[in-house]
Formats: sequence, structure tokens, C-alpha cells
Amino acid sequence: MNKHLLLREIQELEFAGIELNLYLDTHPDCERALMDYNMISKELNKKKRMYEMHYGPLTNFAESPSQFPFAWVDGPWPWENKC
Repeated sequence: MNKHLLLREIQELEFAGIELNLYLDTHPDCERALMDYNMISKELNKKKRMYEMHYGPLTNFAESPSQFPFAWVDGPWPWENKC
């Protein structure tokens, strides 16, 4: 999969997840929204693992294991990617 396309999909899933999270804050009994949120969360985690396996870590906050040598300092950094 194309690196930039995969990163774009991650960004889109993160946006949708945040929006659903905000919606659920005010509509906690909406089962459909919760089902969508869980589905998006699962897909987001899958895409993040796929990205990190092929292109390196997305964050440096102990959420992403690194291979030897430590790859976080290798560019481009996630925010330097151009879509």
C-alpha cells in the first residue's frame, strides 16, 4: 500500500473517531454510534500497525515498538509527510 494513502486513511479514521467520541459524549445511549465508534477504532488500530510495520513509528509515546536501531529519528517525521 502507498505510504501517503495509508497515512491519509489513518487521518480520516482518527477524525471520524474523534467526531463519534464527541457525539457519544452527548448521546451515550446511541447504540449505532457506539458500534460505529468500535468499528472505526478497530480499523484505525489495524491501519496504524500496518503503517508502523512498513514505515516506522507514528508517535514517540511508548505506544509504538521500534526495531533496532531506534527508528524514531529517521525521517521523515509523521508531520513532515506530504499527502
